[in-house]
Amino acid sequence: MRWLLGVVVLAATLGAVLRAGAATPPSGASAICRDATYSYSLHHSGTCSHHGGVARWLDGSTVGTASAGSTSGSTRFVGTTVLLASRTKTTGCHLGAIPDPACSPGATYSALTKNVICSSTFRTSAIRHVPTSEKHAVEVAYGLVPKSYGHTLEIDHIVSLELGGSNDIANLYPELANANPGYHVKDKLENRLHSMVCAGSITLRDAQVGIATNWIALYKRVFGVAPVG
Repeated sequence: MRWLLGVVVLAATLGAVLRAGAATPPSGASAICRDATYSYSLHHSGTCSHHGGVARWLDGSTVGTASAGSTSGSTRFVGTTVLLASRTKTTGCHLGAIPDPACSPGATYSALTKNVICSSTFRTSAIRHVPTSEKHAVEVAYGLVPKSYGHTLEIDHIVSLELGGSNDIANLYPELANANPGYHVKDKLENRLHSMVCAGSITLRDAQVGIATNWIALYKRVFGVAPVG
């Protein structure tokens, strides 16, 4: 009898999930949980953990495949987001080559240590998860119209993922390609810093704080010339 009751409950729950999936999801929802509720989590990690798990991702991801915090099919927890400074503003942010520190102080994941990011199996694609809604929120904070800007603007990770950066909004800002210097130049610094951290010529913490505080100054220190482009 208990087994039969369990089957009935499971069937009812699955039916509710299917009905929820057929309906138009509410604005900002990122997943449908197994109990037919919606999740508004900005990250895959931990989504629907108190609601039976994820029944369907609303961003097109497949349930059961590698998601945020996983590498080569095995789960790697990124830990918690740690802000490098307090985030004191959420609107009226100054748009420039360097992020507004009051709006975008930078943030890291506590479990992404040097050993993790320097591992041969580490891939940033496994932890990258910035949904369109979060990108638009960054754009609005900086006084921009929330839309796709193509290659002219990138919602950039201040502390890059390859340096243990977080997907949190405190670690994101809109970076123009033609900001002189723009995001293409910063990408070059991020790659060099990752190599330096793994070689032991700079600590991970110094690289994270330096790139979040003033990446242009850090670029001059690393390359010996001012960034151009």
